[in-house]
Amino acid sequence: MTSKLTYWGAFGLAAAFTAVASPAYAAGTTAGTSITNTATVNYQVGGVAQGAQTASDTFTVDRKINLLVEEVGTVTTNVVPGQTNAVTTFQLTNSSNDVLDFVLAATQITGGTAAHGGTDTFNVNNVRIYRDNPTTGTVGSWDAGDALVTYADEVAADGIIRLFVVSDIPAGLANNAVAGVQLRATAREGGTTGSQGAAVTQTTGANTAGEDTVFADTGGVNDAARDASHSAADDYTVQTATLAVTKISRVISDPFNNTTNPKLIPGAVVEYCIAVTNSGGAAATSVAITDPVPGQLTFNAGTILLGGTVTGGTCDFNGSAGGSYTAPNVSGTIASIAAGASSTLVFRATVN
Repeated sequence: MTSKLTYWGAFGLAAAFTAVASPAYAAGTTAGTSITNTATVNYQVGGVAQGAQTASDTFTVDRKINLLVEEVGTVTTNVVPGQTNAVTTFQLTNSSNDVLDFVLAATQITGGTAAHGGTDTFNVNNVRIYRDNPTTGTVGSWDAGDALVTYADEVAADGIIRLFVVSDIPAGLANNAVAGVQLRATAREGGTTGSQGAAVTQTTGANTAGEDTVFADTGGVNDAARDASHSAADDYTVQTATLAVTKISRVISDPFNNTTNPKLIPGAVVEYCIAVTNSGGAAATSVAITDPVPGQLTFNAGTILLGGTVTGGTCDFNGSAGGSYTAPNVSGTIASIAAGASSTLVFRATVN
């Protein structure tokens, strides 16, 4: 009894040591590796040691096909109407125990809920896929050194690569419009650089003596489980300015009443206010305003004010001197109107 307890105690210590000392890998032992171990039996006859007897066993490590496609980041990709080269970023991990190629496909959803909760309402244009080149530009960011690809070539076991789905955004889209995109990778045979490998086939039936193939992936967006493919989704959300323009006027004075209850008679001074309100999700920049002065009025030089405020929806008839007049047009440019803000152009003219 003592001897048995001592044996199991020693075994437990050895096992614990082995667990601590051995590193863990996601992919595991390389496919095709031969593992051999030999058992040895020593014995005695009549107290005399006899020749040891041995027996060996060898098996081949089978191939596990596993992969993971993930969106990089957790938020939508904000874009503006008409933008080119809008980038969504993904990461592909080869969790297999073999070098593999991966066929890549970028697709768009049609309606329904996109990855970050918005409703898909439009399609992007010119969709393509790039593989990050870590030796050029900024690692992890799309740049001119990255390769346009249709498949990922020779991805090592436990290898991680960065992929970019790059698209062009149509013009004329409304604020908060959403387009959903998906990236799918499907395992292919590796081993030949610069050439897309053949389709990977899963071994069916009983375990063979050679290298079998097992699909170990757990599926992804619109993927069936264990099919050697995986996908992830991202989306584009339009953030743009939505401008509304209002124009009002007031009479400042007339030749007879001056500023006390003036009337719109010849010689009266009229003040106009053009208010631009941005109810969108992004700033409007270089907002150019042009207003032709009617022929019945004469522009009052030096009266143009830009960048005034609006309170409670009413023009405050203020601002800073600016703008220009080239008959018959009053014009001025407001550098920026933030989302949710308003700004104005104000000027005066006299009734002929």
